[in-house]
This record gives sequence, structure tokens and C-alpha cells, in this order.
Amino acid sequence: MSEYTSLEKIRLQKIEELRAEGIEPYPTRAERTHTSAEAIAAFEAAGDGVEVKATLAGRIRATRAMGKLSFAHIEDGAGKVQLFFRINELTQPRVDFFNKMFDIGDFIQASGVMFRTKTGEATLHVHDFKLLAKSVSPLPADKDVTQEDGTVVRFAALEDPELRARQRYADLAVNPEVRETFRKRAALIKTLRTFLDNHGFLEVETPILQPLYGGAAARPFETHHNELDQDMYLRISFELYLKRLLVGNLERVYEIGRDFRNEGVSYKHNPEFTQLEFYWAYADYLQVMELTEQMVSYAAEKVSGSTKVKYSEHEIDFTPPWKRLEMRAGIKETSGIDIAEHPTAESLLKAILAKGRTPDPKSTRGKLIDFLLSEYLEPTLIQPTFLYNYPRDISPLAKSMPGDPLTVERFEGYVAGFELCNAFTELNDPLDQEQRFLEMGRDYEAGDEEKHPMDEDYLRAMRYGMPPNGGFGMGVDRLAMLLTNKHSIREVLLFPALRKEEFGE
Repeated sequence: MSEYTSLEKIRLQKIEELRAEGIEPYPTRAERTHTSAEAIAAFEAAGDGVEVKATLAGRIRATRAMGKLSFAHIEDGAGKVQLFFRINELTQPRVDFFNKMFDIGDFIQASGVMFRTKTGEATLHVHDFKLLAKSVSPLPADKDVTQEDGTVVRFAALEDPELRARQRYADLAVNPEVRETFRKRAALIKTLRTFLDNHGFLEVETPILQPLYGGAAARPFETHHNELDQDMYLRISFELYLKRLLVGNLERVYEIGRDFRNEGVSYKHNPEFTQLEFYWAYADYLQVMELTEQMVSYAAEKVSGSTKVKYSEHEIDFTPPWKRLEMRAGIKETSGIDIAEHPTAESLLKAILAKGRTPDPKSTRGKLIDFLLSEYLEPTLIQPTFLYNYPRDISPLAKSMPGDPLTVERFEGYVAGFELCNAFTELNDPLDQEQRFLEMGRDYEAGDEEKHPMDEDYLRAMRYGMPPNGGFGMGVDRLAMLLTNKHSIREVLLFPALRKEEFGE
């Protein structure tokens, strides 16, 4: 346990003094009647001479003592409001008690009547107050620094990204714009649900703990079920379970939930992330493409008020239709390499090395194509773009194009230089699917972390008959980044994955 600071020790002493006087610094009940915004709105709406009484509660953000008067600003979830203390209503001892025992960061309840100060600010004239919760540790505060030219520059509280992510509670407490980011995120998820519900999709839940992981190329987190005495995995995708439901005649299904991938952390990836997947019977990837641009533009409109949003130095326009670009043509245009002319990993590796790039020499052909995509093409895809028609060897669950067994009906949606979503015309031939699983097992080395296991139960489900369908997956966190103009996934996750913090003994 870390040592208390001198300021914390002073506040701890105040807690002891309060309790010695019979005052509980953490009472059980609060009696708030209005939020700050509601009280101000009621006061503004009331006519002259109409008294607006209110009991407010919030965190003290500033205080100013002036002898017989004191002012404070408190903040709640709806905003800020000023409190006015005067000895005429409260007596000198009560005003002195507030000035001595209440600190910035404390939660206070105050009852009184709304009025307007000489400066025009709607304020609560306090007739009674009590402590709701004593703050032991002071919150980070804004600092005003006078420059050499006499100007004053305000440095915002809690700017360090690592500290903000680690202490999100403090970040939310002192930065209103952070609270707004997470309100927008919540609105985004609600909007996506509304869109899919209105299009006849059924929201379902599939297992997070799975006896066999699948549906993506990723390394899983492993755990063990003691009672069953078997290893289990945190899911890396919903796909194989959602497609089982198509077999059961649930024709349009979706899930919004957590996936877990035991991979590195980056500005666009967290090991635990929110995914949206849907599967649509009797649809193909072209129909899914149209639904995707409708859904994302609808979400942008509802969350941001426009289908055009600012992201970094770009204005991103989500208005349909989005640009369509064939993958092979895009890679050839940006890298000069035609992947169709290099049917083997060895040939493609030589072509890449000739360009001065150095991928992992043990990569499969599929991974080399991914390398070309990320190195050359992906950074150029700023406006919403559907990259479509992928090589079969990097799409084990997608259906081949008629007459072209080496190319599959797949698209990925790219925005601002990174992948937003991924979709297929899904494979529904159980014999083809079994062969794909076997091919993947041969293509990857025995210890490869992205090796896709054979899922016998999924194949059994397919053998009962699966309708042709289109499937879709999207990282909700990445869409939240785009709609809130945040450039790290940490900024849109309340509690991102961080290295374990070491506390002093």
C-alpha cells in the first residue's frame, strides 16, 4: 500500500474530526430533487417572482470564501451549477464549517432557492447542506501558467494518456469531453441495434467460453473448467455459432459482444474488444455491402448529426454509395505486384523482396498478400472503401466465385487507413468446408498461433443443410474511434488492457 500524501493526511484528519462531532462523512442517503441542468432549466422557465426550490448534489469543483459569504461550483452528470452560502440563512458557524471541512472533490448535497447573481449566473442560494462523501485524494486540477509575455496558459488536468487510461475514474471526473465520448459510444451501440432490429434481425447470445475456438485467424486465451475437467477458450469470433443458427431456420441473426484475442496491443487493437456480427440467409456479399453502408451512415447520422465527420485532418463522408475497389487491382496499383502472377508463396516472396520490403520469409502466400495489403494499399484507403474479391487462401470460410475457385466473395471495409469491417458470401458446402479446414491445417506450422482448428460439430451442423447466406463482422470500437475523432482504441474503451501496475508495499 502506497503512503498517504500530506494533503491526504489532512483530509483523513478531517474525517476523524467529523466523526468525533457525530457527523458521518459517508451517509447512506441522498435526497436530490433536480440535476444541475434541471434546476437551471426550471429557473429559466419560471416567471418573475416564481420561487424555484431545489436540492442538488454533486462534486465540488471550486470554492471561494469571502468572509460572510462563500461560493462554490459543483458538478454532476448533467453539468455545473454555482452554490451561494450566506450567514443570514446559514449562520456564521455553518459557513465557517463549510469553508473549513469541505474540500474540492467532496460530494455535497445543498438545498435552497434558485436566483440570479449580479453577473447573471443561475445559482442556488443555499439554505441547508450536508456532506455526501469525503474525497481523500485530491483530483488532478487545471493549472494556470503565466508565460514570459504575461499571457496565461491553462494546462488541462490529467493529460498523460497512460495515466488517463489507467485511472479512467479520475479522467471521467475531471474531463467532461471524456464523458461525452462514452455517451456517444453508448448511443452508437444502441443505434446499431435499432438499425438491425428494424431490418428484421434477431439479437442472440452465443457462448463466450467455448470448447473449441474458431471463426477467425487469431490466438485464443485459454482457461480450464474444473468440474468438466477440460480446457476452454475465450471466443475469438461469434461466427461459427451464429451460422449454426441459420441451420435452425433463424434466418437473420446478430450479436454485439466481446471477443478476446491473445495478440499485441496497438492504437487499433485491444485484446478484449467489442464486435458486431450478423448473418443473413439468402443474401450474398453484394447485398451485405449495401446494408453495411446504409447501417454505418445511419449510425454516423444518429450519433454525430451528419454522415460527414471529422477524423484527424480528414473529413470522412459515410454517405452511400461507398467506393468499390477490387483487391488485386488495388494491390497492383499501389505496389506494382500482380498477385495473380505469383501463385506460390516462394514466387510472391521474391517479388516483395525485389521491392525492398522484408516480410517474414516463413509466411504463407495468404500472409504475404496481407503484408502487401497493409504495407501498400491500406494506408491509401481514407474515404470509406469496400475492398472486394479476396484470394481463397486467406479466406477459409468464404464461398468461391463461380468459375474462379481461387477467388472468394469477400469484402473488407476500410476507413481512415484501417480496416473497419469484414464480410463474406459464406461457405455452406460441408464437404468444401471440411477440405478448407484440412488445407489450413497443412498450410500452417504445428505451433502457429493462427492455426484454425477442425470443428467437427460445426461440420455436423452444416451437413443438415445451411442456406446460402452473407456474413458480416465489424469492430465497434473502431467505428467509435471514427465517430468521436479519437486516434487510439484506448480513448474509446473505459478500461483498456494495460501492463500490470506495481504498487508499493
